[in-house]
Amino acid sequence: MKRRATIAVLLGIFTGVLGKQPWKLRLFCPEEKIDLVLDLYEESIEVPGLEAFGPMNGFLGGNIYGVWYVVGFDIKDDEHATLTIANDLGSEDQKLTLTQISDSTYQLKFTGYNAVKRTQGKKLVKIPGELTMKRLPSSQ
Repeated sequence: MKRRATIAVLLGIFTGVLGKQPWKLRLFCPEEKIDLVLDLYEESIEVPGLEAFGPMNGFLGGNIYGVWYVVGFDIKDDEHATLTIANDLGSEDQKLTLTQISDSTYQLKFTGYNAVKRTQGKKLVKIPGELTMKRLPSSQ
């Protein structure tokens, strides 16, 4: 009887931990029209244009030149994570921090040199070094 109670408690704790996944989300920056799709718990996201490589942990796309996919990350806590993304050619990488400001708002900050650009006319221009991202409803 004692064993069953212990198993029930552990199962409840384990289920609670699995239900809370703050780093499985879809974000959108309305000002810059940039998407960030993440699942830092498993490689479950198909990256547009890179489907041949199989599921990954996420990507940055939208109104930018190419697509940047997640190649590394470090979850600090439920409100802070650092990401390393690489462009679709694999020739450049970029480090960034993601901070949860509220339930629906996140701050994305590029660290060091900002290599992510967008096309403007016939030129490539850098996107802002900080983006305010809004959480979108999950499709899952």
